[in-house]
Amino acid sequence: MAILNNITSKADNVEAAETASTVDNSTPTRKLREKSGVTVSLMVKKAKDDVPAAPTKTDIVLKKLKSAKGVTIRALMDATGWQAHSVRGFLSGTVKKKLGHEVLSETGKDGLRRYRIVEAKTAG
Repeated sequence: MAILNNITSKADNVEAAETASTVDNSTPTRKLREKSGVTVSLMVKKAKDDVPAAPTKTDIVLKKLKSAKGVTIRALMDATGWQAHSVRGFLSGTVKKKLGHEVLSETGKDGLRRYRIVEAKTAG
């Protein structure tokens, strides 16, 4: 690749020499890049390290479900911006089935249904 660039650079220089007599034919006019992908990826990685990642909606829901009192559908709707059926689907499909958590549903004295994750008891 470097040989091809040198040939191309020299050809460019020959064309330029016809119009200007002060062209240096010994060095190419462009600098060759080596491993430019590594440099770019390091720069991107450093930029990502500087800014802490925002918690995902999954993280927010799981944190609320792990509270001792539990959380209502309304509170999860407010936290995520989802509709009620989306919150219930997330609890059933993602939290229960994909993540394998046991979700307990209880109706409190105030008449509101609260959901919480039941911590698995380990055999000791």
